[in-house]
Amino acid sequence: MRPKSDTLTGQELEIMKVIWPLGQATVRDVYDDLRARRTIAYTTVQTMMNILETKGHLKKAPGEKAQTYAPVRPRQQVVRSMVREFVDRVFDGSARPLLVHLLKEKGLTDRERRELQKLLDKEDA
Repeated sequence: MRPKSDTLTGQELEIMKVIWPLGQATVRDVYDDLRARRTIAYTTVQTMMNILETKGHLKKAPGEKAQTYAPVRPRQQVVRSMVREFVDRVFDGSARPLLVHLLKEKGLTDRERRELQKLLDKEDA
């Protein structure tokens, strides 16, 4: 059996990106936000939010007119966990090959490279 993963699917992450800045949201709130960008069924959003609750990413509470969902963990904590899992899985736990890949594939702008250099310099100090 596969170990439990903190990594969210693309659709789950999309939903969480709507909820995190709001602090809490109803299915309708999330549906309206997503619907403004693409076609999606209300029932799909409802199902995905229930799955996120079952997985422990959201907690449900009764609201005035509808149930509200709130994130269990802050965005930064989830992202950190997802990045760590990705680096472990793809790069055998070493971040260096990931950084080299980003630099070689031109995935970083000059500004981002300067910011990264500042962080590296700060770590050396």
